[in-house]
Amino acid sequence: MAVVINTNTTATVASNNLAASNSMLQKSLNRLSSGSKIVSPADDAGGLAVSMKLSAAAKRSGAANTNIGNSMSFLQTQDGALKVAGKVLDRVSELKTLYADPTKNSTDLANYDAEFTQLKAQITSIAAEKFNNINVFNNALTTQVSEDGGQTVSLSNKNLTGNAGVTAVTGAANLGAVSLDNIKTAIEGVATMRATNGAEQSRLDFAGELLTINKANLEAANSRIIDVDVASESTQLARWNTLVQAGTSMLAQANGSSQTALSLLR
Repeated sequence: MAVVINTNTTATVASNNLAASNSMLQKSLNRLSSGSKIVSPADDAGGLAVSMKLSAAAKRSGAANTNIGNSMSFLQTQDGALKVAGKVLDRVSELKTLYADPTKNSTDLANYDAEFTQLKAQITSIAAEKFNNINVFNNALTTQVSEDGGQTVSLSNKNLTGNAGVTAVTGAANLGAVSLDNIKTAIEGVATMRATNGAEQSRLDFAGELLTINKANLEAANSRIIDVDVASESTQLARWNTLVQAGTSMLAQANGSSQTALSLLR
């Protein structure tokens, strides 16, 4: 190889190698310091796009699960109201049986009717219950149970005062104007509503469990794309650090090699 002064090819090559190694060292440092495999879009453009979609889907799954929790609270409030309504109707049926006792005088019957009047008012009050200013009864709701909105659960319309038996009870002027069969029909209606409520709670519970699993899987998939493997990247960091040190040393030697030409001029 010719000995020249103006062009130091060896130093140029060493400088380029050093720059490349230093660039990779900086990327490795950025990845480890941030915990992210993709520090800039240039690192993995396609992976970044997929990661953004997976991340958004995971967040929507969490939001949908929150909505399911609120719907569960709505149903629990509804069931609590139905449970109390059932107790009220139980008491009405007890009063009706006592009212039929031939040994009761008119004052006794009037006392029973007084309680019956209050119980009717309580049933009407229960039927007007609200949850976050949403009617608990006579109201059908639809809950989204998937992150893409493709799956929903319908919460049936439970019309407490629309039940024939309940209507007969609340519309009766006194215990003598309502039959025991009417009261039984009212109790059966409330029981059916509670059973339906329980079935809807059960489905929402399973839907929430599925969303929780899906969210975890989405986060795991996203992690494989976006999160840095610390063990692997630490190894790369050591490699690039060694190459930078070696490149710096070799560049210094390459720059010194031009001194050979000067020795020939002495």
